[in-house]
Amino acid sequence: MKFILARKERMTQVFREDGRVFAGTILKAGPVTVTQVKTADTDGYSAVQVGYDSQKVERVNKAQRETKAFKILKEFRTENPNDFEGLAVGSEITLDSFAEGDPIQVVGTSKGRGFAGVVKRHGFHGGRRSHGQKHSEREPGSIGGGGRAGGRVAKGLRMGGRMGSDRVTVKNLKVLHVDAKNGEIIISGAIPGARGSLVEIISA
Repeated sequence: MKFILARKERMTQVFREDGRVFAGTILKAGPVTVTQVKTADTDGYSAVQVGYDSQKVERVNKAQRETKAFKILKEFRTENPNDFEGLAVGSEITLDSFAEGDPIQVVGTSKGRGFAGVVKRHGFHGGRRSHGQKHSEREPGSIGGGGRAGGRVAKGLRMGGRMGSDRVTVKNLKVLHVDAKNGEIIISGAIPGARGSLVEIISA
């Protein structure tokens, strides 16, 4: 199992020798430091906790100062304890473990959209623009009443509300290019989040 933390930079294009072009996202990845190794015997499950993006020691509580002070601590779980074989507290994980063509999945937080109406949030068509309707272009329409659901609003009815800022996993991606020296990796396609947002790269 390969994994690393990265920050989203920007999108680009990658040209192959046969003339094909692929859209890709440039990520500034790692290195991450192993801060804790959890086992089924001691913790009830197998996982590795890693730290990313160092900061001042004074800003971290004493329980987290065993190795270095990190802004971000993330945990990667697995059902197979052998996936983390060879990893010890203090060891570093870099982009050297990834290679061009590796199948991966990326986990990130989508852009926050704030409060959104039903047209933007759920793709509703809105009301008709005719027959005297004046202000119903983006309204949801009826939400129940009458005989439907006993005259109440049914649970789970699609309505306006907060949109975005969700944890999103994008699967079936591939590594297009790895520059371990500069800590950059290019992933095929688009990935969730704004520029500078944190993402998790995990081998598929």
